[in-house]
Amino acid sequence: MKNRSKKKILVTGSAGFIGYHFCEKVLKNSNYSIYGIDNLNSYYSVDLKKDRIQRLKKYKNFHFKKIDISDFKALKSFYLKNKIDVIFNFAAQAGVRYSLVNPESYIKSNLKGFANVLDIAKIKKTKIIYASSSSVYGDQKKFPIKEEYRGEQKNLYAHTKAKNEELASLYSKKYRLPLMGLRFFTVYGEWGRPDMLYLKYLQSIKKNKLVKLYNFGKHTRDFTYIGDVVDILYKILMLKQK
Repeated sequence: MKNRSKKKILVTGSAGFIGYHFCEKVLKNSNYSIYGIDNLNSYYSVDLKKDRIQRLKKYKNFHFKKIDISDFKALKSFYLKNKIDVIFNFAAQAGVRYSLVNPESYIKSNLKGFANVLDIAKIKKTKIIYASSSSVYGDQKKFPIKEEYRGEQKNLYAHTKAKNEELASLYSKKYRLPLMGLRFFTVYGEWGRPDMLYLKYLQSIKKNKLVKLYNFGKHTRDFTYIGDVVDILYKILMLKQK
């Protein structure tokens, strides 16, 4: 436990939904130090993101700096200065419909930014646990889906996540970089993203507004609770490092 208390974790996207909850889980249950970064973009409420960071700053082992992962120089400097031991990468441009309006943000964050994270990690062969997405499977009618299955990605967001996995595989083989990608499926819960469907429905009900029903209600969707997600992430963090 003595060595674990000294471990320094870089969490990208620490002001985001999953990043925030993961940081809080680690800070509440361990002595690890977290170095969080986020670009605090305006895709959804910046105030919400700042509120998450303020809650994390109550912990003495949490350190935050506003950095965009697409800025390689700033990212590398922060990584080397703080002698990071492990990286959890949650920073990414989320959303599907937004890619029709601002595709450049997906290229900048999800592709260039992710490549930058890989490039700093290879300096000292730092382990990376990164957020992928179930969207890499594309449309599928037969379940359960095998992990090896690859369908056709239906949007830019899904394409960037699929490319992340391909790039991660390349770096893992070429540089012997320890990498693990997790394909999250529609995570929901407290402090969630306001653009998510369930929060839109709750807001409509709260304000006594009409709820929009898509496809005549003839569809279903699975959701994953944020508490379950961070429990898994925490268990991964606590695995004995080889």
